[in-house]
Amino acid sequence: MNEQEVLYGFSSVLIAAALFVAIVVCNELGFRTGRFTQSRTTSEMKELTGSVQASILGLLALLLGFTFSMSMQRYDNRSIAVIDEANAIGTAVLRVELLPQEFQDDAKQLWRDYAQLRVEVGQVDLTKVDERKEYNAKIAQLQSELWSLAIAATNVDPRPVTTGAFVKSLNDAIDSQGKRNALLQMHVPEVVLILLFVVFIASGGIMGYSSGLSGQRMVVPIMLVSLLITLIVFLIIDLDRPKRGFIQVNQAPIVEVLDSLKR
Repeated sequence: MNEQEVLYGFSSVLIAAALFVAIVVCNELGFRTGRFTQSRTTSEMKELTGSVQASILGLLALLLGFTFSMSMQRYDNRSIAVIDEANAIGTAVLRVELLPQEFQDDAKQLWRDYAQLRVEVGQVDLTKVDERKEYNAKIAQLQSELWSLAIAATNVDPRPVTTGAFVKSLNDAIDSQGKRNALLQMHVPEVVLILLFVVFIASGGIMGYSSGLSGQRMVVPIMLVSLLITLIVFLIIDLDRPKRGFIQVNQAPIVEVLDSLKR
């Protein structure tokens, strides 16, 4: 996790709840301001206020769609990365059979330990930095041992169609692990989320102000719109939080590889 990210340390439920409260408060302030200025506002200004309100709501819809697309794309990329890594490990395990006989048992055990660690670290929250560092150190050690084994096997059997195939699959597995780790660090930029929150709160204020100018309080429609937008914002934040939110990437592909190794 990027240490400069502030929002990631807070629960997505807490952020969504605070956002909903903020829009309600801003809506009430806007309504009272509109009531106060109602008698001093001309009909032309009231129409202009309606146009401004429509513009802000349009901007909010644009930002919601843009941000949701970003968070969904990152979620999809992380899901594909798990599948790619599981396939890479599974292929490498199959190619253990191509190694000289004296290396096969050790290679299978190393891959079993490696898959176990990848499953375990996949369940650790990104905010637990020290714990993840320990897991990554163990994974790096296993990668080093597998690479040393591949070198030793190459010295015994240098043929590219046997040991060479195993070396390639080992390299692919290491690359897929690095790619998956990199994707975990990719989030929707916080400046985009903050801009979304600002527009969201401003839209609540302008809706309240417009209601105040008309002299009629629209509680149910405004609360319904605010609730729906808050739920969408919650979904955006949760999709963008690997290992932390309610929506999690399915780890089944790599768990299945581990189960097959144990059998």
